[in-house]
Amino acid sequence: MPPVDASLTIDLAAALTLPAAAALGWSWRHRQGRRSASLRHLLELADRLETDLKTCRTGLRRAHAVLSPDPDLATASEQEAAQAVDAGLRSLLRQRIWIRDRAAAASQPELDRAAHSMRRARERLRPLLQALGQAQRDLDSAVREHIRREPGA
Repeated sequence: MPPVDASLTIDLAAALTLPAAAALGWSWRHRQGRRSASLRHLLELADRLETDLKTCRTGLRRAHAVLSPDPDLATASEQEAAQAVDAGLRSLLRQRIWIRDRAAAASQPELDRAAHSMRRARERLRPLLQALGQAQRDLDSAVREHIRREPGA
C-alpha cells in the first residue's frame, strides 16, 4: 500500500467538511429565519387581536350609550359583555408577557401553538364584531330615518 500524502488527506478532509459545515450553517440560518418570522407573526396576531377586542369594547359602549335609557347604569348583559372583553384583553396580556419572557427560548411547536391560539380567538371574535358592526349600521340608519320623519326636519 503506497504511503498517503498528508496534504492529500487534509485536502480530502476539507473537501468533505466544508460542504457539511455550509449545510449546517444554511440549516441554522433557515431555522433562525423561520423563528424570526414566527415571532413577528405572533406579535402581529397579538396586535390584531388587541385591535379586535378594543373595537368590540368601543362598539358595545356606543350601542349602550345610544340604546340605554340611563347610559351611566349598565345592565347585567352589558356588564357581562364588558367583562368578557376585559377577560380577553387580560388573556392577551398574559400571552404578550409569555412572548416577552419565553418566546426567545420556546420551541417552534410552542410558537406555532401560541399563534394558532390567537388565530382561533380572532376567528371566534369575528362573527361578534360583524354582528356588532351590522347592529351599529342598523342603528345609524334608524336614527337617520327618525330625524327625517321629525316635523321641521
